[in-house]
Amino acid sequence: MFYIIKVKGAKPIPDFVQIRDLDYTLRAYFRLSQIEKGIEKNNLKKYLKELTQMINKIPFGKIHKFTPSK
Repeated sequence: MFYIIKVKGAKPIPDFVQIRDLDYTLRAYFRLSQIEKGIEKNNLKKYLKELTQMINKIPFGKIHKFTPSK
């Protein structure tokens, strides 16, 4: 299980995504505009489709639990 947080950036700072594990340790941190690249770089490629769908539908500023179906 992971926690996903979508963070809205200010004018010069882009929107970001944080993915944290059960202990709330940061597993991935990447720009919202580079979801696929960020997921691959952080060794979460097997969850690419599910994470991408989740990230695109969740609102900014809320913590969401993500439990992979695999």
